[in-house]
Amino acid sequence: MIEVLKNLGFRTLFDAAADAMLLTEDSGHIVLVNPVAQKLFGYTEDELSGLAVEILIVPRYRKQYRYCHELFLSEPIKHSVSVSNEFVAQGRDHKEMLLDVSLSPIEAQQQLYILITFNVASRRLEAEGALRASEERLRLAKQAAGLGIFDCDLKRNIVYWDNQMRKLWGEHLGETVSYEEFVARIHPEDRRARQSAIDHAMNPAGDGEFKAEYRVVNSANGITRWISARGRVYFDNGQPDRLVGVTRDVTEQKNLQKKLQAQRDETENIFKQQVAALTASAIAHELNQPLTAISAYGEVVLHELGNDVLNSDNLKRALEGCVEQAQRAGHSLHELLAFLQEGELVTERSNLNDIINDALNIIGNDGHGTFYPVLDLQQNLPAVQCNCTQIQKVLVNLFRNAIEAMHATKLPTLTITAMVLAETNLVIVTIQDNGPGLDSAMAKRINQSPLHWANQRPFSL
Repeated sequence: MIEVLKNLGFRTLFDAAADAMLLTEDSGHIVLVNPVAQKLFGYTEDELSGLAVEILIVPRYRKQYRYCHELFLSEPIKHSVSVSNEFVAQGRDHKEMLLDVSLSPIEAQQQLYILITFNVASRRLEAEGALRASEERLRLAKQAAGLGIFDCDLKRNIVYWDNQMRKLWGEHLGETVSYEEFVARIHPEDRRARQSAIDHAMNPAGDGEFKAEYRVVNSANGITRWISARGRVYFDNGQPDRLVGVTRDVTEQKNLQKKLQAQRDETENIFKQQVAALTASAIAHELNQPLTAISAYGEVVLHELGNDVLNSDNLKRALEGCVEQAQRAGHSLHELLAFLQEGELVTERSNLNDIINDALNIIGNDGHGTFYPVLDLQQNLPAVQCNCTQIQKVLVNLFRNAIEAMHATKLPTLTITAMVLAETNLVIVTIQDNGPGLDSAMAKRINQSPLHWANQRPFSL
């Protein structure tokens, strides 16, 4: 095979070239024209053979070409005629073409030939123009969205970041920074949660998606800003190689969320107070008559007990009246509670992971306390049949209780796990905090309670 390639003639290679080529004598007269050049200029080889190459050059540029040709002959080495010199050619139809041209010397039998290679420069210029336009659109999009771009080399622990990122971090550094310097500006309370998100993304068994929100303390002015980061980890032979993504300043959004949450909490408290007042009023109305009757029957009993001679019939009727009115009060109370709770529970197929994340966002924005969420949510978790609102409220209450239990903990961590129970159609959600826990007496009391786990309800797939 190698011998066959060695024996290929010049003409075979010349005609097979993908670029337009001419072979001229040192005098500049055309000897050979390959098929691509024939198509480019619109002439056959026979038509061009023996003619001066200047016939293919626009007249106003022929003097310039002769200068380049003489310069080449003075030092016959491979040479490019720059597009910036406006080398313009023409074909049979006299249509002008901006070309990139290179000249290469070939010696054969003590005769110098010049191999001229042409490339249509307009294609390169169009590609360069398209690239510049694309970069400009990207720059404008970044500017409009306030995006910063980063590329973290996970093997070398180097972060490549753009100017927007450096503004947020307040560092007067170059386009690269060590990972340690990058992390140093992240708020200490948020580093663990951010690292947990990176560890999750670096798991080869996952999808490599990285999502995190954390605070950055600007080294130039000391101002703390909230950053939302999104990215993806790329792997090389199963090992994490790069983390590429974007960041966005979401400080104003966070502040707005806190204000809205405070307003929602205030509205909810007012509503709860109104509901409590209406409920108390309804209960008082329903219990007023039975309690009045019981009081009257009680006075009869006391009056009879004050007589010298007891009338057992009167006592019996009075006590029976007390029992009857007490039962009536209880029945009325049950009916009222049933009325207040009436309404069919609406359930639907829902993504439990999304509900958990929504509940975390609510608790994270309500200013209830600082904590570090560690999520271990099963990927591609099947949908569950539930009422989203009620489950979300339950999760929010559990999260709040956990945060309150960790108020004295140095690094409060909330671990949430969701997974399908083996060989069942149920999903179990586990919420664990690292607070001090219950003392032995309280734990024993809870375990002995008949209501222990009474309200637990699995999520059905």
